[in-house]
Amino acid sequence: MQEIEKWNKENYKKFVKYLVSEQDIKYKKFHSSLVLNSKYEIIGIRVPVMRNIAKKIAARGDIEEFLKYAQDKYYEEVMIQGFVISHIKDEKIFYKYFKKYINKIDNWALCDSFCNSIKIVRKHSEKYFEEAVKCALDKKEFISRVGLVLILDYFISQKNLEKIFEMMNEIQSDKFYINMAESWLICEIYIKFPKETEDFLKKNNLNKFTQNKAISKIHDSYRIGKDEKELLNKYRKI
Repeated sequence: MQEIEKWNKENYKKFVKYLVSEQDIKYKKFHSSLVLNSKYEIIGIRVPVMRNIAKKIAARGDIEEFLKYAQDKYYEEVMIQGFVISHIKDEKIFYKYFKKYINKIDNWALCDSFCNSIKIVRKHSEKYFEEAVKCALDKKEFISRVGLVLILDYFISQKNLEKIFEMMNEIQSDKFYINMAESWLICEIYIKFPKETEDFLKKNNLNKFTQNKAISKIHDSYRIGKDEKELLNKYRKI
């Protein structure tokens, strides 16, 4: 990446030109088929490349200046913003940008890539578990998914199980990316806490799609025995 002395409007334009120069046309076509209905234009840059760009930006020590001038035309611009925010070490500053950033997320890839990058939440687990639950209960599809994926990535534990199951019973949504995140979360919880998860699958407020997709995901896991998988079939909703 071209060295930029300081962030301003003109230098940010140069940065965007650099991003466009890194375009991989084949990857753009492939990734565009996976990220549907996003308002952001896709350049076509692979995630490891964007992570490396964000790391270099963060290493300069002027993250807030970068975020001040950052724009949202391209998907990659927004993705890089998320990765840069994940490098913020001051929790109060991180939280400010976290709250702003999640409102920009409009697809599963931005959501999941951001969530699995923000390791700072582990150091403030009580706060961010509550924040994740709050997000998960939001009516907006991708804010809800942010909450669910954060729980999946960082907060599956014995002490959190009751709250997580209560939260999933409270979520009443037919949004695809919420339901998929719920089913994925249930599968990951089952791997660690099979008895408690089976009890939840016996009786809950999940819709048919989410319940059955969760059981299908459990069936797909190599970490669960065949007999266990077969027993769970009786909890499929008709």
